[in-house]
Amino acid sequence: MIKIFNLKDEPENLSTLAKWHQDEWSYLNPGENLVARISRMQPFLNEDFIPSTFIARDEALLGSAAIVLRDLKTEPQLTPWLASVYVRPDVRRQGIGRQLVLHVMQQARNGGIDYLYLYTPNQEHFYIKLGWSTIDKRKHQGHDVTIMQVNLNV
Repeated sequence: MIKIFNLKDEPENLSTLAKWHQDEWSYLNPGENLVARISRMQPFLNEDFIPSTFIARDEALLGSAAIVLRDLKTEPQLTPWLASVYVRPDVRRQGIGRQLVLHVMQQARNGGIDYLYLYTPNQEHFYIKLGWSTIDKRKHQGHDVTIMQVNLNV
């Protein structure tokens, strides 16, 4: 049975998540190494709602999704963001990513947030199926990305 927890309640998983995220997305954060990523993720262990990381697990850690104030420095007017949606490769395509995204959306809705934003290099169709819409396509760090939003009040 998959359960979703707040990372702040299981801080021992931070290093594993940081490694997964670094391996998956280091090309979108050039110059950041694993030590810097771990340091950047420390605020996710605080009591504040933003930033928060939610983790999916059964007997083992399966994935993550986060809510952050800003994820693209070039878009300061867009806030907050869904970020770091990651599922361990050996358990992908089992609905875990969907559960994580829907969980973050519900937490944001419960927190009085009207809109969430995200950017993705390659998962636009996944998010469209969850009610997100494309608002822009552009280059980020030399890679094509899609910026999306979801209205949490519909």
